[in-house]
Amino acid sequence: MKIKILISIIFFIVVAQNSYSQHYPIYNFEQLEPLLNQKDDTTYVINFWATWCKPCVEEMPAFNQLDANYKNKKVVVILVSLDFGKDYQTRVKNFAERHSLKPRIVILDDPNSNFWIDKVSPDWSGALPATLIFNKNMRLFFEQSFTYEELVKELKRVIS
Repeated sequence: MKIKILISIIFFIVVAQNSYSQHYPIYNFEQLEPLLNQKDDTTYVINFWATWCKPCVEEMPAFNQLDANYKNKKVVVILVSLDFGKDYQTRVKNFAERHSLKPRIVILDDPNSNFWIDKVSPDWSGALPATLIFNKNMRLFFEQSFTYEELVKELKRVIS
């Protein structure tokens, strides 16, 4: 009986850990690219960031607030982590929990950045943070950090 309970506990732990790894999907650029080219009635705010990037960390509250305030207005905020190296999934998870991040988070794990940076925007040097705001009618790219007010101003340009 004790062995069955122990096996059940071990099974539960393994399943829970595997479920966690699915919490933040890991994409290569080919998998991410469709998210960057949606042509529906929604406006997308896609922020490229990393946990080690100080300006990225400083602007996270603005994206969190934007997500909360525009969630029901056909605006989708997606945070694309460019973290890499050992335990990057755990770093992203811990960062998201510490900062109570609510927007959708995905991890881009594609080392061929020379190939995909220009596909995000020909204006992007590769520096972080970077933000893409677009809908089917307009597309804006920014290689800068934002305050909430600046982010709303640029979002309104795309929405109107």
